[in-house]
Amino acid sequence: MIGATHVGEVLAFDEARGIGTVRAEDGATLGFHCTQIADGSRTIRVGTRVRYELAASPLGVWEATGLDRVA
Repeated sequence: MIGATHVGEVLAFDEARGIGTVRAEDGATLGFHCTQIADGSRTIRVGTRVRYELAASPLGVWEATGLDRVA
């Protein structure tokens, strides 16, 4: 749902390309770009639990934005 915060887990992250995927709690897979990591680090470990929001990408698919690590 747009505007809602979701929780998931980083499934994959390619540091060289700056892109990754998040697996949502419902099993959906969403892409993200390293610029969407909230702390500005531009890197994140596979397996990290994150909160995120949904946004439409320029390619017309949903992606995870504002990724924030869950403590």
